[in-house]
Amino acid sequence: MSNKAAWRRAAAGLAAATLVLTACSQQENTGSGANDGEDAKPSAGWEETPVPEIKEGKVGGTFRFAITEPTAIDPYNAQESEGILVAQYLFTGLTSVAPEGEIEPGVADKWESNEDCTEWTFDLKTGTKFHNGEDVTSASFKLGWERVAAKLSASEVSYHLQGIEGFEEMQAGSAKTLSGVDATDPAKLVVKLTEPNCEFFMRTYHSVFSPVPKSAGSPNTNKGFVEAPIGNGPFAMDGKWEHDKGIKLKRFADYGAGDPAYLENVEITIAANGSDDEYAGYQNGTFDWARMPTPVLSQARSSYLSKNQWITRNMNGMNYLLPMVTQKPLDSVEARRAISLAINREEIINSIFQGSYTAATSFVPPVFADAFQNGVCKDCKYDLDEAKKLAKEAGLTPGTTMNMQFNTDAGHDEFMAAIKDQLETNLGLKINMTSVPFADMLNNEQQPTSTGLYRAAWGADYPTPENFLTPLLSTDAIGAKPNEPTTGDNRGRFSNSEFDDLLKEAKANPDEAARTKLYQEAETIAIGDNLALIPLWNRTQHRLANTDKFINMRMDFSENPDLSVISIK
Repeated sequence: MSNKAAWRRAAAGLAAATLVLTACSQQENTGSGANDGEDAKPSAGWEETPVPEIKEGKVGGTFRFAITEPTAIDPYNAQESEGILVAQYLFTGLTSVAPEGEIEPGVADKWESNEDCTEWTFDLKTGTKFHNGEDVTSASFKLGWERVAAKLSASEVSYHLQGIEGFEEMQAGSAKTLSGVDATDPAKLVVKLTEPNCEFFMRTYHSVFSPVPKSAGSPNTNKGFVEAPIGNGPFAMDGKWEHDKGIKLKRFADYGAGDPAYLENVEITIAANGSDDEYAGYQNGTFDWARMPTPVLSQARSSYLSKNQWITRNMNGMNYLLPMVTQKPLDSVEARRAISLAINREEIINSIFQGSYTAATSFVPPVFADAFQNGVCKDCKYDLDEAKKLAKEAGLTPGTTMNMQFNTDAGHDEFMAAIKDQLETNLGLKINMTSVPFADMLNNEQQPTSTGLYRAAWGADYPTPENFLTPLLSTDAIGAKPNEPTTGDNRGRFSNSEFDDLLKEAKANPDEAARTKLYQEAETIAIGDNLALIPLWNRTQHRLANTDKFINMRMDFSENPDLSVISIK
């Protein structure tokens, strides 16, 4: 029999995966999942600020802020926070996600699966339009997904489509269409999967699942679309992306997948110096929203909190170190444990972040309250004696050279320098640390000969703990042979068949509680037993917001300004 899991019932069934973003509701769990009653939050003085009540706005105004140069803003390859920010406001997929993590309708107003979660049917709203006036239909989604899956597109985020019938054939170049996607009815999209996935509907929030108009063409041949995508979201491009300079968006008055935005224009500056430029621009009135460099957090909070221009939120993300686990010197779990145990997280949090973060004890973050396992990362503590013992066992002798890299212009210099100093002082290692532009760092991570550690951070693409496990740690997410560059986000190349099997079992389980327990078991293997990634601190985000000029100033699910509701006063 068909499992009539329409969106409201499906969303209600996600109680265990729904994000609880208020600090007072975050319960730290033991490894078995039991609540111990303690709050997970930064030091006193850095508590979350109240989320504003959303009020009726008025059309008009220009909202200005800055980002660093994205890799892509076209959904076929938008991958980091900067590019996804733009893509998610240019395009609307089948589903959307509220800031607190609830699944809501996008272009689809209802969805359901069959009994074993191998087929999903999405009923689409009729009359929604692309920015060029073309109707958005089920064929628009099929076209968009096939554009991503095509081998020649070489999308680095195509793995999100894995499991759809025909995807592997398209990736191999032996097929030109997704055989499992039926768009015969313009108002209904039917998706057949190669194996059960009871959370598939959540994936469709990711911008890679966006529909595209008929004019989109291949990203290899239609560069005009890549530079100025035509979407169906609440904002349209206002001219082309001016690389290293800026991106302008304008309100789409005919937006039909939800309520049209209030803002008339959005001007995004590409900041050469990252958060330093953002903070300076906010101070001089150029920007209405800003991130800040780490050294000024306390000063900025002192200056702007009383003016109601400060936002602090515990978010659905994790900051960590990415080890290259198939290459020396980090190809043994003992070596990775030694590195983690030699890092004094609390010292860095207190001296550099002024106590505004909490040290990680897991990889799935505390905001996933029912999945969070406090202490599953048993090596996420400072234990110098054990670190030295393990380093000796792993051959990490004093004088051993190890590479470490982070991306420039994003406020990482201070804490990465502190980690370098701790590893050199505590273990006697010689750290070769470099900083490069973000796109270059991502490219370096992909190479089969890459070694050492990379600075990394991850925010959930969709609200499930699975999104912290499959994309970053599953074998399929490597997407390459050992001698080839990775094409997925598992750039450290961790591979464990027991871990993969647990994820597969979890996705096939329609019971939320049972699924969460399987995700916990998988996390224990990857992080508790193998330390395939090295968690540092949970993701608490701070922003400056110009509440003198605008109302409804809040972060969206992806830590960006919620352009869908912000309005001039």
